[in-house]
Amino acid sequence: MASEQKSQTSTRASSPKLDGKFDDNASVDSGFASANSSTANLPLISLTKPHLDHLNKQLENMEALDILRFCKTLFPNLFQTTAFGLTGLVTLDMLSKLAKESPDAAPVDLIFLDTLYHFKETYALVDRVQERYPNIRLHVFKPADVSNVEEFEALYGEKLYETSEELYDWVAKVEPQNRAYQDLKVAAVFTGRRRSQGGARGSIPVIELDEERGIVKINPLVNWSFQQVKAYVDEHQVPYNELLDRGYKSIGDWHSTSPVAAGEDERAGRWKGKNKTECGIHNKQSRYAQFLAENARKQAQAAAAAPAETVQA
Repeated sequence: MASEQKSQTSTRASSPKLDGKFDDNASVDSGFASANSSTANLPLISLTKPHLDHLNKQLENMEALDILRFCKTLFPNLFQTTAFGLTGLVTLDMLSKLAKESPDAAPVDLIFLDTLYHFKETYALVDRVQERYPNIRLHVFKPADVSNVEEFEALYGEKLYETSEELYDWVAKVEPQNRAYQDLKVAAVFTGRRRSQGGARGSIPVIELDEERGIVKINPLVNWSFQQVKAYVDEHQVPYNELLDRGYKSIGDWHSTSPVAAGEDERAGRWKGKNKTECGIHNKQSRYAQFLAENARKQAQAAAAAPAETVQA
């Protein structure tokens, strides 16, 4: 990827899971699993429920470009999170136009979570996007303490996404996202989620409060259909993933993404055959906090048992 257009890739700062540390006073229900929580120092945006409802009512029928323009003015420390799917690319194209329209306005940088398991076509797209939009800065966050698949598998073993799916989601996606929010002091993010994608996304509003992570999520194209997104990409010649022309509509890691058949939901190719529609970055964090707590408990039990085993020997 074109290094001059992106910030230094971040792989530092192990999560509590990696260090084997856990805050016993942390609330599992809250989703906060360590004293090094990614939300500890985030700038606060205070929105009451009546105010949030009012904003969503006003934004519901606004054009996507106007939503972006409004939110750029309203929210500080605003970023776009993207895996370079079609909706994210449309948002990026619009943001690039707004940056040229108001060059002195606060920029909206991109955050890309590089799990190390993206398709080669996705990495090629990242390069093309950076060439097309040199005025947009990209921040890449990888799993902690590793830079490539070989290092990842040396640490966790082969096919962690099969042997421990919860752990894989945490180390490859959730922890890097938390680290991104902390390092960049993120207060609000644009996402590429749309209601037409179905599942848990079917009723999302334009603006959401993610209280567990301490950020505001904005879904500027929430009302768009896949056809509308693709039409925009074609009309404005926005670079897109070549896999789209091979039947893929929603593209994530290569090991959990497959083409969709005619008539299937847009995201039917993600985790096909499993009772799963999200990887954790848009879910409540409670299950990950529970996972960390259980992992810490097992480590503590193993440590306590070690001296006894030594004496018996």
